[in-house]
Amino acid sequence: LCSKACFFQWTVTSSGTKFIFLWLPICGGWEGAQAKCSVSTGEDNEYRLLAEGTEIANKALRTRACFYSKDNEGSWFRSLFVHKVDPRKDAHSTLLSKKETSNLYKIQFHNVKPECLDAYNSLTEAVLPKLHLDEDYPCSLVGNWNTWYGEQDQAVHLWRFSGGYPALMDCMNKLKTNKEYLEFRKERSQMLLSRRNQMLLEFSFWNEPQPRAGPNIYELRTYKLKPGTMIEWGNNWARAIKYRQENQEAVGGFFSQIGELYVVHHLWAYKDLQSREETRNAAWRKRGWDENVYYTGECFL
Repeated sequence: LCSKACFFQWTVTSSGTKFIFLWLPICGGWEGAQAKCSVSTGEDNEYRLLAEGTEIANKALRTRACFYSKDNEGSWFRSLFVHKVDPRKDAHSTLLSKKETSNLYKIQFHNVKPECLDAYNSLTEAVLPKLHLDEDYPCSLVGNWNTWYGEQDQAVHLWRFSGGYPALMDCMNKLKTNKEYLEFRKERSQMLLSRRNQMLLEFSFWNEPQPRAGPNIYELRTYKLKPGTMIEWGNNWARAIKYRQENQEAVGGFFSQIGELYVVHHLWAYKDLQSREETRNAAWRKRGWDENVYYTGECFL
């Protein structure tokens, strides 16, 4: 096997197990095969780094991901034996979302005219918290941020609707007659270049987003998955999240329901950029973290 590597798969029939062998000439044998198979890239996955100011936050990071398995040289080979998820008739949202709550989330991305960003922040800080505090509206403002690293002059808002879709519709209907909010939208529209949103559910294995003492920086990592891989992603991250809890950096994990589909958002919090670097490096030193990252990398679009 000095110049060849053998990849194989198996199928189970009524008479037993059938092995199918495929021999491929690979320069360098198994080491060459490992070098070719151990790298997985995520081409269109957005990483934003957000930092908290006062009520309005600011910062973001966008890059490309290149994940690999460092500590365990055989992990690429074991990936050939990963158990496939059995076909299910249940909706992904039923299998992955929290059962004890019926919360629905909305994330908004507003691209603001550069010269209007300060005015936009002042306007939203004056109006949006009122909806959060008004008990007549079944919604709460989880957070407001401005991007710092990533797409510039962008505002990100995350809302929680307690009671799911009925709460969302109730809130929307009431806003149609709220004169202050209608004036706010009219004034805000003069400051925007574009806007988009998504309706989200939260993963069952992630923390519930809670207020935390600041100042902090927040990182919003956005992943676009291949259709049909959401369950695999959830299965792997249900195990992986245990490696990222020591410093309470995990804020929330969500997947899209309405808007662009097969999109996952992870929200993390750190004291500063140096703390972020140290926390992430510590995760790579834990046995098992690299394998979870490797397997989830196969889900990227």
